[in-house]
Amino acid sequence: MNLTSPSQVKSWCIENGFHPNRTLGQNFLIDRNVLDAIIAAAGVCKGQRVLEIGPGLGVLTEALLEVGASVVAVEKDSRLASRLAEALGNPEKLTMIQADALELDLDELLRDPESDEAGFDACISNLPYSVGTRILLDYARHALAPNRFIVLVQAEVADRFVAGPDDEARGQAGVWLQLDYQVKRIREVKASCFWPRPEIASTVVRLDRTPSSLTVEEHRWFERLTREAFMHRRKQLGAIFRKAPPPIIHSDEVLAVLFAKAGVQAHARPEKLSNDEWQNLARAFCKGI
Repeated sequence: MNLTSPSQVKSWCIENGFHPNRTLGQNFLIDRNVLDAIIAAAGVCKGQRVLEIGPGLGVLTEALLEVGASVVAVEKDSRLASRLAEALGNPEKLTMIQADALELDLDELLRDPESDEAGFDACISNLPYSVGTRILLDYARHALAPNRFIVLVQAEVADRFVAGPDDEARGQAGVWLQLDYQVKRIREVKASCFWPRPEIASTVVRLDRTPSSLTVEEHRWFERLTREAFMHRRKQLGAIFRKAPPPIIHSDEVLAVLFAKAGVQAHARPEKLSNDEWQNLARAFCKGI
């Protein structure tokens, strides 16, 4: 079956009584140009190991196998998981895992059993709309995360991932991803490139790992501070942290010293800070006065 042919994809679904589940984000990519752009952006070489989350009918899986990659595909839908390997000819380089990507043991999944280091060169996925952000944050922030992610997500979600200081779309997800990755928008994808057709457009995003220099404890402070701040994004940082739960809460006098050490204005709002400023703030709170 030609997985970029809308008529063939529809015919297979009808013949097999398969009804795509919107809750599971089953909008299948059917555009060859977009598929080629994803593979090109991924830059996967022969022999590399790739993790794919939500392979669906296997359009990305097939293309990755064709360039010589070994693919571990995680599919929640048991019907699609049982179909995929057989439909692709049971290739030796394909490993199917029928499971919810949010419930897997990532220490086990992401580790190379032979070296105890990261087991994948890249993660390339058309992520389900409803849980795509949760999946990416869980996987990308793991200590054994691949150095490269190429993901297809909703356009508005992509906007949040790449948003910089002063951008209205800037939020916790983007700040967290940008801590350890260069995040770049690769290509806009029209709704017509999927079947069934979603109501909104999508975007291909690439993440390249560039780990921060934060210590483990400073990293905890980074997440603690940004999580609290973006829960109250319309307020000024000083006001947010003055009323935050322990261990963030401090008096105005102590907060003034910590903000001064970080070189950050207490009256700034969360989305105004660059990632460097958030890191400086995390270091200041971690060290204390």
